[in-house]
Amino acid sequence: MTTPQTLADALDEYEMLEADDRYRMLIDLGRALEPMPDPLKTDATLVRGCSASVWVYPMRGENGRLHFLADSNAAITKGIIALVLLAVQDQPADVIAATDVAAALAPFDLKNQLSSNRTQGIPNMIALIRATAERYQG
Repeated sequence: MTTPQTLADALDEYEMLEADDRYRMLIDLGRALEPMPDPLKTDATLVRGCSASVWVYPMRGENGRLHFLADSNAAITKGIIALVLLAVQDQPADVIAATDVAAALAPFDLKNQLSSNRTQGIPNMIALIRATAERYQG
């Protein structure tokens, strides 16, 4: 599998897979995330309300674009945050703040593909990314 570069590419691949292969795809997406240095995994970067530990660290890039580092101690959850990041990575803060990430992820039907335990933190991941983008706007 080549790592999808956009959410649309990921969806195209995801839709062709059976349930077990979808799990593997999420795990592979998580493995392909840019490494997040351990010193960045702090209480300040921890996403609240996730069953697994999830950390998200924003960096301001050129032209006000936001680049996120993320990690999780659970393989599927790491894949989910990788999917979330495909919707917003390296976009300007105002674009991220205006992006309906939940709607962008809706075609993946994660609530029906994964246990509620695995999906309960997704709104919190999205909220943290949106709040970060709102802070960096302007």
